[in-house]
Amino acid sequence: MPIVSREAVSGSTRYYTLSKLPPAGAALKEATNGIDPDRELIEMSRLGMNPGRGKASGYRPARVTAAVLVYIPHFSGYFEGRFPVLIACLTSMVENTTVPFDLLVFDNGSCAEVQDYLGELQSRGAIQLLLRSARNLGKAGALRLIFGAAPGEVVAYCDDDFYYFPGWLEAQLEILDTFPNVGMVSGYTIPSLFAPDRISAALEFGRRQGAGLKAGKFVPEDHIRDWALSTGRNPNQELAAAAEIEEFLVEYRGLSAFAAANHDQFLAPKRVIQQCLPAEWSGKLMGEMLELDEAVNRAGYLRLSTRQRTALHLGNRLSEELAVGLPAGIRVTSTPSPSLGGSPRWSRRFWGWGPIRGLLLGLYSRLFHLINPE
Repeated sequence: MPIVSREAVSGSTRYYTLSKLPPAGAALKEATNGIDPDRELIEMSRLGMNPGRGKASGYRPARVTAAVLVYIPHFSGYFEGRFPVLIACLTSMVENTTVPFDLLVFDNGSCAEVQDYLGELQSRGAIQLLLRSARNLGKAGALRLIFGAAPGEVVAYCDDDFYYFPGWLEAQLEILDTFPNVGMVSGYTIPSLFAPDRISAALEFGRRQGAGLKAGKFVPEDHIRDWALSTGRNPNQELAAAAEIEEFLVEYRGLSAFAAANHDQFLAPKRVIQQCLPAEWSGKLMGEMLELDEAVNRAGYLRLSTRQRTALHLGNRLSEELAVGLPAGIRVTSTPSPSLGGSPRWSRRFWGWGPIRGLLLGLYSRLFHLINPE
């Protein structure tokens, strides 16, 4: 392929495209396939001036960037009910928030229908920042990009399977702004989150003069049951296990919070998460989140949650049990067909061919339901 190729002729001006940089140390004329740079490349000079020169943007980032990580590669098996869940997440975040914020969505390699939906939301102004990856970078990798790109000093992060109740952001910000040295604030908690290596900083703070610490049973049983349903666990077994776990409340300046947080939904100072995320790319699609929790705690930051549940985990579908309290418009039941894109390689083109891919996704869906019965 030539390094310089002629693209079009408009009037007396020729336009060229550089397909790659010249090799180091090569003569310019040799590196441009014999084109005389003194004669022909001069015709690539700019036409007019950039209209943005000398102007300033009126945009100023909000203090809070609300960030959602999206990954829906198709609509079969585990993912067949995920599109309505995504709609519920983004709708509740936008409609139930009064504090100014910028919405950042990171699409971690979703199918074409999800990409189109997110693009439409951006065109309508609901999404201010839309980042896309051609492939799944893993959760830790996506978090590194999200927290690097977020313009706000505070990031309200969540996976794309949460529903937000009115006042969620105000309640989480109140904790962040009241307690000192806060690292993470979540909108819900469950007893299993009170692990010693993730809450020791909060407990130490609660024992100081001027603060308070209470031990006992404080998490409502319906919160434990809802979480079990949304994560595919047995509610009775989870309730029995929770009965053996000691829970803690931290009090400061008249405000009470659970002494635990979760990595799937949290509000945090941007700098804290950037400091505590893994330094190296591991390539893992999942995992490394407990390590993040432990790193935040180890650095001495408090990990807390609101007493009142302000965020509800939905899981991979809108079940009747969890959808009871949601607005009627959120209960979307139809899902579009999966994207049937191809690939340059003949084998991938074959497996990506509509009839073949549809057959395989259908088989995958049936196997998924056989392994995971209702």
